[in-house]
Formats: sequence, structure tokens, C-alpha cells
Amino acid sequence: MDEIAERAGVSKPVLYQHFPGKLELYLALLDESVDTLMESLRDALASNADPKQRVAATFGAYFEYVGEKGQAYRLIFESDLSNEPAVRDRLDQVQRGCAEMVSKAVREDAGLSSDEAHLLSVGLVGMAQVTARYWLSTRDHIPREAAEQLVARLAWRGISGWPRSEH
Repeated sequence: MDEIAERAGVSKPVLYQHFPGKLELYLALLDESVDTLMESLRDALASNADPKQRVAATFGAYFEYVGEKGQAYRLIFESDLSNEPAVRDRLDQVQRGCAEMVSKAVREDAGLSSDEAHLLSVGLVGMAQVTARYWLSTRDHIPREAAEQLVARLAWRGISGWPRSEH
């Protein structure tokens, strides 16, 4: 907390006025980071009416978030505090929130039931997380744009097999 107060340019008592302890500070940073990620994904999903372009935009947004905010991404998905109940609850919320946003698009575009679209969306979100985490650790080998395009193409080839709904 001393180092955080020093870097923030405030006294430690001022820091404690806002955050009673390290967990509360971590949760505030986690909430801010999660909000940024969710907003990026929401914007990507709304960016284009063409499903193929939306898939590319959404994976692009995820990889961009991971690449530009690598420490924030690690804060969310690679923290030692992930088993802390309040942290776990927030991580579960972001997983559900991402899957729900993607699920709506999958359901509308593919004409699947809500349960089927949700299952596929959980898989797509998981694919984004795992591949982005891997890319982050090896990004010297594959440029971000190439990595996001590879993964988006894989996802599109899988999801495009369902017919677009007539709604």
C-alpha cells in the first residue's frame, strides 16, 4: 500500500480513506478493468451487421484489450486472488456477461435456441481467453493482428455452419 500511495501521489491515509485494504483496492481495479473489456466487446458486437465481420471485430477487440492492457488482463485472469470469493464472483460475472452478449448475436444469426447459442458462446469466449492468453505469452512470434485473424477465422468456420435466422 505504501508503494501504491507513493505512485498515486497521495498519502497512505488518503488511500485508506477510499480503500480499507488491499482486497478492496484490487476489487476496484478489477471492476474498472472488467468494465473496459465488456465495453470493448459490446462495441465490437454492435460494429457490423455482417456476422463474419462481427466475429472478426469481437476477436479483434479481445486481442487488442489483451495486447494493450496486458497487465489489466493479467489482473483479471491470472491473479493469485482468483479463489477469493469476492474476486471469484466478479470473474464469474464477466464470464457470464461476455457469453450473454455473444449468445444474443449467435442466437439471432444462427437461428439456434437460447441454450444452444449460450453453449456455443461459452465456447467462443473460452477460445478467445485461452488463445489470447497464449498469444500474450508468445507475442514476439505472431503479430497481434495475425493472431486475432487466425482465431477469428477458426471461430467463423465453426459458427458459420448454422443458417442465419430469418428474424
